Amino acid sequence: MEVGGIGVVSHVGAAALRLLATKVGLTSGLSTALRRKGFMPTHDRGQVVTDLAVMIADGGEAISDIAIVGDQSELLGPVASMPTAWRILDEVTPARLKKIASARAKTCRYVWTLIKARHGRIPPARIAGGDLGATVVIRLDATLQTVHSEKQHAAPTYKHTFGFHPLSAYGLM
Repeated sequence: MEVGGIGVVSHVGAAALRLLATKVGLTSGLSTALRRKGFMPTHDRGQVVTDLAVMIADGGEAISDIAIVGDQSELLGPVASMPTAWRILDEVTPARLKKIASARAKTCRYVWTLIKARHGRIPPARIAGGDLGATVVIRLDATLQTVHSEKQHAAPTYKHTFGFHPLSAYGLM
């Protein structure tokens, strides 16, 4: 394993999230929710909102961090610029927010039906000596990602290194 070279992908988990959103229909649902009559944008509105969500899940803290997703264009394809993302967010009205919420809810229902179809029900979380029945367990985990920093006043983590610790959520089944 090396840190340099050609074709190195530093945020490969972002691709899985982006592909999942497309596969389960979230991106197309958001596209429908944000569609403007008689307007054909260069960047699909649903894809841009999905990319913003992926950016946040990948540790982004500001709209300008969408550039990090865009830097992975060999893996992800075209990603909108920060000004485009701002324009799209500016188009979100209270009526469109309701449509976005509806698209998210529809996608959640669809994903749960896929899970139930595969297992007959939501699979129980297994514990020593049995399972938790209908209880769904979400496990939060953080793994320290060590990075080099030459920023002024950069402070080490609690393990005396430089880095960050993104949170991940896993459903236990």
